[in-house]
Amino acid sequence: MTLLVTGAAGFVGFHVTRALLERGERVIGVDSLNAYYTPTLKQARLALLRHHPGFEFHEADLNTEGFLPGLAAREPDIRGVFHFAAQAGVRYSLQDPYAFADANVRGQVAVLEFARRLNRLEHLVYASSSSVYGRNTKLPFSESDPVDAPGSFYAVSKRSAELTSSAYSYLYGLPQTGLRFFTIYGPWGRPDMAYYSFARAITEGTPLTLYDGGDLQRDFTYITDVVRAVLEVFEHPPERGGARVLNIGNDRPESVRCLVSLLEQALGRKAQIALRPRPDADVERTWADISTIRALTGWSPKICLQEGVEHFVSWFKQHQCQT
Repeated sequence: MTLLVTGAAGFVGFHVTRALLERGERVIGVDSLNAYYTPTLKQARLALLRHHPGFEFHEADLNTEGFLPGLAAREPDIRGVFHFAAQAGVRYSLQDPYAFADANVRGQVAVLEFARRLNRLEHLVYASSSSVYGRNTKLPFSESDPVDAPGSFYAVSKRSAELTSSAYSYLYGLPQTGLRFFTIYGPWGRPDMAYYSFARAITEGTPLTLYDGGDLQRDFTYITDVVRAVLEVFEHPPERGGARVLNIGNDRPESVRCLVSLLEQALGRKAQIALRPRPDADVERTWADISTIRALTGWSPKICLQEGVEHFVSWFKQHQCQT
């Protein structure tokens, strides 16, 4: 089976691509290799993927005129699309909202225009985010909750992508699932993510920032659990070309201070902590209701935070030089 993965050199895209290749699929990977964080890490991920004979890579921006239409013409038998290319970063979206409109909104349209020309397409799975729940206070977050009070432009861009996908399913019968990921962590992750930057600060003996005035909590979800969820969902497309969204989380909020403590234990060093006021764009707590995906596929997360942190730190000690 031929599959397309956008953002193949990114955190989630890399892990999903590797899992697909290891089960014998042919995977076409696309990534712009932008400089939001060090391209060295992206190239290291790609080097591992290139060991597989079934992997084909294109360095390209999805919005480049003619690129996706040309790919559709050359590869009409693509059966599945995994769309993980996006501009990430809640706080960064306050600095450069145009980058998010371009990558996350226009990029979604480009992929959908591509997908509707694939006659053999079985399912399009794309990355959304728990950020779409915005300023909601009801917990846990459920897919049926209203999502009309975003707390950042990143959340706006991800919700826009969901609405665009819904329209394309209605107009063209595209079977689609958007995955609302909750705080993914693990080896080969993004250096700008909190757990990664905390590990670096502890190792280097520099202060790490925690927000005061409350117990910040996140539904930390380990990358191998996420990959299992993605692959399970792909095998269960919506009926009659429908569109849906699903939460992918650990169903267990954990304190960020607990995360720091676990990193200290695994790294064998104490953290230097600097307290700062919590920015408005950062919600105080996230928690995924995962009953829908559990009922659909039987999926449940397996890795607790302590085990996941230990796996990450083991990788981090070997690969710091790449970030």
